[in-house]
Amino acid sequence: MRLSERAFGLGRALLDVLLPPSCLACDETVDVEGQLCSVCFGRISLISAPICGCCGVPFTIPLQGGSAGLCADCAEAPRAFGRARAPFRYDAASRPVLLAFKHSDRPELAASLARHMVRAGAELLAEADVLIPVPLHRRRLRARCYNQAALLAQAVSRLSRVPVLVDALVRPRATEPLGAFDAAGRETVLRGAIRLRPSRFDQVTGRRVLLIDDVLTTGATASACCEALHDADVRSVDVLAAARVPSRIFS
Repeated sequence: MRLSERAFGLGRALLDVLLPPSCLACDETVDVEGQLCSVCFGRISLISAPICGCCGVPFTIPLQGGSAGLCADCAEAPRAFGRARAPFRYDAASRPVLLAFKHSDRPELAASLARHMVRAGAELLAEADVLIPVPLHRRRLRARCYNQAALLAQAVSRLSRVPVLVDALVRPRATEPLGAFDAAGRETVLRGAIRLRPSRFDQVTGRRVLLIDDVLTTGATASACCEALHDADVRSVDVLAAARVPSRIFS
C-alpha cells in the first residue's frame, strides 16, 4: 500500500471517530456514510421491480404494465427520453431528505444520495458517455447557492467515472414553481425554457447522455432538457434521479 493511501485511510478512520457516519435520513450512527439505519430502512421505500420499463414509475403488481411493461402514460405517448431510473420513491419518508438537500443548505447529502443512484442506475451508467445535470435559472441559483442536480451529477461521476458536463444546459428564462401544475401545465411552462449551451454543442453530438436530477415527477423537465439535447443530435438520453414521484394511478 502506498504511503498516500495509508495516510488517507488513517485520516478517514480518525474522521469516523470524531464525526461518526450518520444515517441518510436521521442522525443515527451507521457503519458507512450514506447508509440507512434499520429504522429508516424499514420506513423508506426503495424502488425495485416491477417498474415501468421506460419512466421507472413503480407498479404495485407484476403485470400492471401489460405485455409491453409500460405505464399508461408511456404506452399512450412516447417519452423524449429512453429510460428513467431512481433509487427512492418520493414519499413521506424520503421527502424530508430531498427537501433538506434542496432547500436547507445540505449539499453534503449529494454524496450519500449518489451512492444509491449509482446502484439504481447501474445499467444506464454502464452505457452513458456523459452526465449532464438539469440546470437552474441564475436567479434561483443565486438564492440557493448551488444547483442540487449539478452536485448529484458530480458525485455520481466520481463514483462511476463517467465524465460530467456541469454547464451543458442553461435555463435562460425563469419559470414558475411547477408544484401546482399537472403534466400538461408543466410542459407549457417549460416550453423553450431550457437550451444547450452553444460552446458544448460539439461535446454532446452523437453521445449517449445521462440526464441527472433530484426528483422525477411527470418527466416534463426531463423532456424539456431532452428537446434541447436532441437539437445537437445526441445518440440517446436517459434519466437518473434520486427519487421518483409515484403515479397516482399506481400508488
